[in-house]
Order: sequence, then C-alpha cells, then structure tokens
Amino acid sequence: MTRKLVGQVTPEEKNEIQALFERRNGLNELAKVLTPDNTELYEKLVTDMGTTGTKFQNWWDTMAQKYRWESSPNGNWEINFDTCEIFLVDQ
Repeated sequence: MTRKLVGQVTPEEKNEIQALFERRNGLNELAKVLTPDNTELYEKLVTDMGTTGTKFQNWWDTMAQKYRWESSPNGNWEINFDTCEIFLVDQ
C-alpha cells in the first residue's frame, strides 16, 4: 500500500466532509443495532444513509475536479482532518 500527498482543502471544505464522515459512521453504527421491526425508524435510517452517502461521494467528486487530484484505478483518497491534506492511497 502506498500513500501519496496529492492536495489540500480549505478548513471549511474539511469541515463539510468531516461532518458527513461522522454522520455516516454514526448511521452505520445505528444500523448495526436497529432492526427492521421498527419500520418507520428503519426506513428513515435507510433513507438518511443513502442521502449521506451520496453527499459524501459528491463532496469527493467535486473536490477532485476542483483541485485536479491525481487518481488511480485501485486507489482512493483520504483526508487528514488535522492538516486538511488529501492523500491518494493505492492498494
């Protein structure tokens, strides 16, 4: 696995993806304990997970286009929330 610095985002942009990242993780944890028995809450969770996942992916797509980050077929980007740096991680 290789890690290469490919860019940086503003603190405001970092805050956007960090909020989505934390929300997505929280929803994933909730999904582990929530059963489909509670239909209304379960449906809200599924909808929110889809919406959050889409916003998360859109953020990465938008930033990658804006900053023209290097990419690779087997790689993905990661952010360091402390430094706002973006890394390309190749498997």
